[in-house]
Parts: sequence; C-alpha cells; structure tokens
Amino acid sequence: MGSWVDGRGVLEVAGVEVPVEVAASYRARTRGLLGRDGIVGALLLTPASGVHTFGMRFAIDVAYLSRDFVVVDVCTMRPGRLGRPRLRARHVVEAEAGAMAGWGLRPGVRVRVGGARG
Repeated sequence: MGSWVDGRGVLEVAGVEVPVEVAASYRARTRGLLGRDGIVGALLLTPASGVHTFGMRFAIDVAYLSRDFVVVDVCTMRPGRLGRPRLRARHVVEAEAGAMAGWGLRPGVRVRVGGARG
C-alpha cells in the first residue's frame, strides 16, 4: 500500500469528498487536533487504534478504520476523555462532532483516501 506521509488529501465516503489532513509521523499524530478551535474536513491518524481528547477545545467524532479502510466503529467524544482502543483498527479519522453523520460515515462503510502517500 505504500507508506503514508503527513499532508493533505481527500477522504471519499459514500460519494462525498471531504478534505483530510493526514498525520502519519509520530509528531503529527501526537499533536492531532490539540490547540485548535475546529477543523474543516477531517484528520486521519495513521497508524492509530485509539485516541484521547485531553487538552481539546471541542467535541469530535471519531471513526476507527480497519487495515482496508472499512469503518469498525464511530463515536463522539467530548474534551477530556480517553477513548477505548479498537483492536481491529489501524487508522483513525477525527472530525468536528456531528460531521460524520452528514457524510454517511458509519460502521461497515468503506472509505478511500487520496493523496498523502510517499
């Protein structure tokens, strides 16, 4: 599949294209959405199987994706929470709370990510 690099791309969900920031390096994954007041589109953390919202300023939707980009689980997390890791997850997508429902992102849906590959 190639290696991932930090950058920008497009997340395709059920015919909807969403701008996505890819956080593939340790530093970018660690920073995530910390210190931001919001995000346009989504953030893909790869590899990742769990997240936290300590230090976050807003609630987020979190989608856990399998190795082949099938959604394993979706949840909404308020700031100051520790998410339970999903064992089958290899990637995590974060977005502002409520956004994923509008994109049709739910368990069982396969997503595609274009761009940000090395």
